[in-house]
Amino acid sequence: MDEETSWTVIAEQRLALADLLDGLTADEWDHPSLCTDWRVRDVAAHVAMAPRPPGPAAMLGAAVRARGSFDRLNHDLAVRHAARPADEIVAQLRRHAASRRLPAVTNYRNIVPDVLVHLQDIAVPLGRDLPMPIAAARAAADRVWEMGWPFRARRRLRGARLTATDTDWSVGAGKQVSGPIAALLLLLTGRTATARPHLTGPL
Repeated sequence: MDEETSWTVIAEQRLALADLLDGLTADEWDHPSLCTDWRVRDVAAHVAMAPRPPGPAAMLGAAVRARGSFDRLNHDLAVRHAARPADEIVAQLRRHAASRRLPAVTNYRNIVPDVLVHLQDIAVPLGRDLPMPIAAARAAADRVWEMGWPFRARRRLRGARLTATDTDWSVGAGKQVSGPIAALLLLLTGRTATARPHLTGPL
């Protein structure tokens, strides 16, 4: 998937997330997401922050508090941003949906899987069905498979041959695991329990 198409997908997914969030109750905003110890509002804040990342001073302070843990850093920044009113987070997602500004440590190829998967992190536990665009999910799966950290998909899924049933995509070698590309992307990014019911083969 080329860069222009990728940015279009990113904008569409940010707007889809804003639409979903717009109709949530206060309890749903505080509902657990698929990410351990992250509420719906924390994941939403994380996605909303990407086009307008914290400045150097805020990043330095968060890094000190996180004591070298990237996961803790990410979580701390998201929780702090999530303290804003819900309508402000939604407005930020809409206002900056088409923004191409990103934190210095990432790029558009990483943001495609980030926004696709985080939308599901919110939608799935709330019982909302938001289909993932197949071509975008395929590109995201390619990226996650090749990038190593933080998902370590190649290492975690060593000994498995992953094959999509709804698009031309397969990786790995070993026992066959098949299913929709969206479920495979969730598997690659560590959402195994959510992906498993949609897949066939040993996991």
